[in-house]
Formats: sequence, structure tokens, C-alpha cells
Amino acid sequence: MTTDVKVPTLGESITEATLGQWLKKPGETVKVDEPIASLETDKVAIEVPAPVAGVIGALVVNEGDTVEVGALLATIEEGGAAAAPAKAEAPKAEAPAAAAQQAPAAPGKTSDALAPSAKRAAGETGVDPSTVTGTGRDGRVTRVDIEGAASSKSSAPAPAAAAPSNSGGRKEERVKMTRLRQTVAKRLKEAQNTAAMLTTFNDVDMTAVIEARAKYKDLFEKKHGVRLGFMGFFVKAAVQALRDIPAVNGSIEGDEIVYHDYVDVSVAVSAPNGLVVPVIRDAQDLSVAGIEKTIGDFGKRAKDGTLKMEEMKGGTFTISNGGVFGSLMSTPIINPPQSAVLGLHRIEDRPVVVNGQVVVRPMMYLALSYDHRLIDGREAVTFLVALKNAIEDPTRLLIDL
Repeated sequence: MTTDVKVPTLGESITEATLGQWLKKPGETVKVDEPIASLETDKVAIEVPAPVAGVIGALVVNEGDTVEVGALLATIEEGGAAAAPAKAEAPKAEAPAAAAQQAPAAPGKTSDALAPSAKRAAGETGVDPSTVTGTGRDGRVTRVDIEGAASSKSSAPAPAAAAPSNSGGRKEERVKMTRLRQTVAKRLKEAQNTAAMLTTFNDVDMTAVIEARAKYKDLFEKKHGVRLGFMGFFVKAAVQALRDIPAVNGSIEGDEIVYHDYVDVSVAVSAPNGLVVPVIRDAQDLSVAGIEKTIGDFGKRAKDGTLKMEEMKGGTFTISNGGVFGSLMSTPIINPPQSAVLGLHRIEDRPVVVNGQVVVRPMMYLALSYDHRLIDGREAVTFLVALKNAIEDPTRLLIDL
């Protein structure tokens, strides 16, 4: 008996996706609910599970093709092993060429264990995927693995006899943007075209938070099962400041201003295909531990590609931490329909004046980009000062000052 595998429902208002990668080949056996393909939507990658156990039959679409909800992707022959159909010859055609160019790869390092973003990174960096150990699901090589290998390769001494393969030649490669990247580009440009964006800066002394983290991190992890980071403090401080300055937590819809009595914080998280922005719902009701647990879960599932689309919808305010990548200062772009985004940056020792004395303190620049149509400069500055005061004196978070 033959069972069709179709594109599943992708979520509200999403009608199509891109086939990112086949996880199974024709002729391979699959179990019920075992992933056989990965789809890339505007917001996240989704794995397509096998509806029945059996043997993969025909693959109807190719990687990179756009498919609509309900479209046929593949067939599964229920029951025992079956011969692979003619469609299976396409993947086989790559094997002889690969074998002629390189030595046999260790299990889990072939192109079958390569994520789509990793393929693009391999082409850009020249890294041979078969030499890279995959850290993704089922040993799959990810973009991060490829970039890490490229970094190690670039830091190694170049061979003395190295020479370009073609004298004076310059190469270009054109790679189609992923659906996620296209959507990000469109939304960010819309934000610039629609909002009257302005960015206000301040800096914050991280001494108190660093000391609190160093003092309690072991007890915190032992009790809550998650590491105590800085984001828990910043989300908690932002919630408090947003309650004092509700316009920063609001949005514009037509000719109306929408004020929210709740705080849903969008947090930028790294994923193999780029940044995704899941939402911490009702952050005003969460403790620092609850916030850290939620962020930790988001980060893990972003890497695994298992975030759900509904988890990235909504949000009334965004926090983006470019400091983890070494950013000193930036002007973050608003995530519509939100009206403000807070940018965090790296912590570095700088000389500052405290009580008339020049001392060295761990300082961080804060950047608040906001829609000037809704938020006045006074409100933006007041928000940043309230946030700064809470971080520099975390006791304020306990007594709601």
C-alpha cells in the first residue's frame, strides 16, 4: 500500500515553504513519525514526519523547490523493503564524483548529513564537509561546524608552495536567499520605511550584577537546573521599566495606539539558518529563574530546529544581545509592529569617575531604538535610566523601585 506524504499545515497565514533538505533517500526504511524532510518557512524550519512505517518511494520535489500546503512531497511503501524507484538515481549520481575527488568519509560526515545552510557555508569557505565532525541532530554537519572549521583553517600556517588554481582569476558564487532570510530582509526594510526610528544610548556599570552572578551562580544552577546569565536580569529590569513607561511597550495600529498590560519579550536567538526571535510570554509574571529557563529552552530548540511558529508570533518588546558576538555598539532595528528594541553589547573594563575618583569598572553600552511617532525622547531616556538603575542596583528589582 502506498501512502502520500504531503506538506503539513504550516501555521496561520503561511501557505508555502521551501524544501530545505531530504533527510531520507528512496529505498530507505522509516518509522512512524521519523523525520524524512526539512521545510523552511518564513520563520522557522519544520521537519516533516513519516505518517506510516515503511520504505521511502518516490521523491516528488527537489531541495530548494517552493511547495504549498497540501502538496505531495513523497510516497511511502508500507510494509517490507522495496527497490528504490527511478527518482533515487539522482542522489546516487553524486556519489561517484565525490569518491573521485576525496577519500571515503567517516560515517555521519557525508553530504547526506549536511544541513542546507552548511552546504552554502561549505561553498563559501571551501571547507570539505567530510572532514568536519557534525554536532547537529543525528550527527548532521551544521553551518556553525563549517564556520568553526574554516576559522581553524584560516589560523593555520599556509603551505609555502600555495598558489591560486587559476592565475589572476576572480570567482563569484550566487546563492539563493533562504525563505527566512528573505522574510527578515523584507520586515527590516519595512520597519525602516514605516517607523520614524531613532536610537538613544546609555551605559551601565555591570559590577553589581557580575558580583551577584558570581556569588549565586552555583546555588542557582543546583536549585533551578539552569545557568544564571545576564539576560534574566535585563529582562526583569526591562519589564519593570516598561511598566513605568507604557509607550515603549505599545504599538501603532492605523490611527490608534495600543497599550499592553502584559509584557511579551522577544529575544533574538541564534539558529543554524540565522537569527530567530521567540517570545517570552507574560514575562511580568516570571522570576529570573523562569526567564533563564525559558531562554535556555529556546536556545536549545533553535539549534535543533524544533521551535514552533506560534512561539515566534507576537511580542511587545525585543531584546537583542549583540555582545555575545563582541559588538561594542549598534543601532538595532525595530521588529514591527513593536515600537522599541533594546540592544545589549559586550562588557569591557573602562575608566569611569565614581565619587570624584577615576576607577576601572566593567561597562556595557545600551542602545534603545524606538519609533519616534509613538515614543518621545524623554520617554526613551527615562526608560534607559530606569533600566540602568535596576542593573546597577539589582535590589531595586526585589522591592519594585
